[in-house]
This record gives sequence, structure tokens and C-alpha cells, in this order.
Amino acid sequence: MNCRPEDVFDVLRDGWVYPVWVVGAARMRAVDALWPQAGAKLHHSVGPWPMLIDDVTVSEEWEPPRRMVMTARGWPIGEARVTIEVRPSGDAHCIVRIGEDAVSGPARVIPKPIRDVLLHGRNTETLRRLAYLAEGRARSGVGGTAPGEDPDIETASDQAPPPTAS
Repeated sequence: MNCRPEDVFDVLRDGWVYPVWVVGAARMRAVDALWPQAGAKLHHSVGPWPMLIDDVTVSEEWEPPRRMVMTARGWPIGEARVTIEVRPSGDAHCIVRIGEDAVSGPARVIPKPIRDVLLHGRNTETLRRLAYLAEGRARSGVGGTAPGEDPDIETASDQAPPPTAS
């Protein structure tokens, strides 16, 4: 990613943006005051509307800016352990890896090689979304390119004002 590990952990620290970067999460209902400390929970809903299922994700390990481990519930499918590892890669860049596997529930009976294939696309998109958020925060905050300096990114100030109603 084109940001520092700290920028990634700023996103992970903000429980309210969880459904923005996690594929399958639809909305937030509540964030424990101690999030992301171990044992704290994100109360979210998963699935498409109107078939939303209320569930939780629990922080298991919080070691910024290096590692986070969560247990994500998604019943009736089951629970998954999700590990996010971040390491710096030069100035203002980092490498982010995500590992996920079923730890309980019906998904656990699917053979691991098949689970891995099924999760690959989902986790690729999850990392892409996480990168958009972390890199955006880096550009608008400390370090990185300021908004409007990257010709490939259009900001609201670059756009024409919306038409007014008469």
C-alpha cells in the first residue's frame, strides 16, 4: 500500500468504518468503547438487505502497527479467525497481508483448499478497500500526497459545483 503501517492501523482503529472495507459487512450497529483492544466487539450486520443478520466481530490481538487478529462471526456460516499483518516497505509504503479461515460452524466442514479459493477473491477486495481508506487518510493527513496533487484522484473540490434548482 502507498501509506505507512500507522495509516492502516488508523483505519482498523475506527470501528465505524468496518463495513466500508470488509466485504460482506453491511452496517455498524455499535462499537465497544474499548475497540480495538483485545476482547472489544464490533456489533455489525452482514448480508444483503432485507436479509441482514446481526452479528459481532471480536478483537483478539491488537499490536499496532504490526498485527491485528479478530474473530468474525457470520452465522449461519460460522466464525472465522482473521489475521492482518503489516510491515513497512520503504518510505511511506507497507505490505499488508490478510489471512482468514473458518474456526467453527458449517464452513469448517468445507475442505481447506476449497475454503482458500472461496476466500481469495473476497479478501483481495477487502484489502483493496482497506488500501483506499488508508492511502486516502495518508494523502489528507501527515505524509503522502495532499488531495488534488495526484492527477489520478479526483476530489470533490476538483468537480464542478452541483446545479442549483430554480
